[in-house]
Amino acid sequence: MVKEWNSKEIRFPENPVFTRYVTDTIPYRIPRTDYKVVVFVDSVGCISCKLQLPRWKEFMHEVDSLSGGNVPFIFFFQTKNVRELRYILRRDNFSHPVCIDTEDSFYKLNRFPGEIMFQTFLVDSENRVKVIGNPIHNLPVKDLYFKEIAGIEAVSMPVTTIQADSTEYHYGVVGENMTVSRKIILKNTGNEVFRIKGTTTSCDCMTAEYDWDEIPPGGKAAMTVEYKAEEPGDFWRTITIYGNIPEKSFTLDFWGTVRK
Repeated sequence: MVKEWNSKEIRFPENPVFTRYVTDTIPYRIPRTDYKVVVFVDSVGCISCKLQLPRWKEFMHEVDSLSGGNVPFIFFFQTKNVRELRYILRRDNFSHPVCIDTEDSFYKLNRFPGEIMFQTFLVDSENRVKVIGNPIHNLPVKDLYFKEIAGIEAVSMPVTTIQADSTEYHYGVVGENMTVSRKIILKNTGNEVFRIKGTTTSCDCMTAEYDWDEIPPGGKAAMTVEYKAEEPGDFWRTITIYGNIPEKSFTLDFWGTVRK
């Protein structure tokens, strides 16, 4: 996938219409800059899970700091559920211009991959792909963006091994609109200090909280994972933890049932 899209040109529709909060259209032209971040969001699955707009706002702020605000972000949404998207944008106070592509013209021009991880691109001034991957859902991809934009290399550290007290965690039956938490215990089973790089979640209804940065060899640390139940039915969510381990990351599963 990476080889196929490397240096491939991203083509934009003629005269796309951008809006703020899916309410008022605004005059916005796609700029010709050294770099742009292009985000395509298709209509498959949960929009809120895919977007995780608070994380995008954090990433955009980091990129602005590195580039002096010279890397624009271009968002194209394939969704026809305008009402839901308007709610999400307002809920997360995401005021950045977005294009609601109800005719799927952006997709038809480019035929993007179906996997969300390969629907975000860092492109150059000729709109050719320099990095493919979603920096919100994968922290090593985020490092690639920073390396390309500002020449910042990720710091290499000695690796160790980490073991969680389980790989699956069951919340049981959760009431609709309730927030429940589970505590997980991580143990450093290796010979080097474990330094956590961060976490990503499969949905913005999951959060991971911890007050530590390192675990010494043989040591343990706790992490609290909260789930906010929004819709009735069975659910399965994941949290990925990144750090100096051979595989770079590991994923934990959380599941249960939401009832009214």
